[in-house]
Amino acid sequence: MERGLYIAASGMLAELVRQNLIANDLANVTTPGYKPDRASQRSFADVLLVNSRSGQAVGPLGLGSVIAQRTTDFSPAPLRDTGEPLDFAIEGEGFFAVRTPQGVRYTRNGQFHRSAQGTLVDALGNAVLDRAGRPITVGADGRVDPRQLATYELAGARKVGDNYVVGRPVGAGASVRAGALEASGTNAARAMVDMIASLRAYEAAQRVITTIDQTLERTATQVAAMPGA
Repeated sequence: MERGLYIAASGMLAELVRQNLIANDLANVTTPGYKPDRASQRSFADVLLVNSRSGQAVGPLGLGSVIAQRTTDFSPAPLRDTGEPLDFAIEGEGFFAVRTPQGVRYTRNGQFHRSAQGTLVDALGNAVLDRAGRPITVGADGRVDPRQLATYELAGARKVGDNYVVGRPVGAGASVRAGALEASGTNAARAMVDMIASLRAYEAAQRVITTIDQTLERTATQVAAMPGA
């Protein structure tokens, strides 16, 4: 009976992780260049139940579930024209390079600005780099030639927060379009459906725990009330 509690609890913990990922995706539904995360579950190794008298196999018993893998969907999202001269979008695969206090990071968010020093920076004030790894100077007309922006394809890309990605550059990325931004990769309708499904699974495991707890309580009460107990 106690094993049932652990199985249900493991399912609840896995769904909490899934809900956190979905909530983060929904929070970034309007963030340019944001890439959504996915979590896949697997079960712990099954235990084969056997009749202790006859040795006949009864069947497998699962021991709960766990998040097996967390992946990010880096597929390019649709581009939208903004008309802003310092908005840039990558027309295909690749990432912009940005110099941060932690080193070079990469991003698909091309919503850039002009710093007080006249250089092109992202929303956090980090310098956007050209193909030579140098900061880019914004022209007197407030524009930047999109061909100046370096883009890279990455191997082993993974998110590190603030819409940044780390990975190993393996070549040049696609061309850059000025006056446009890549939309968020989050599909709000799908994310809401996934959130509801995850919540229902969480509630089902919660009801299992409540049922087992009530059964154990009744069993303990009945045993205590038996004569000679």
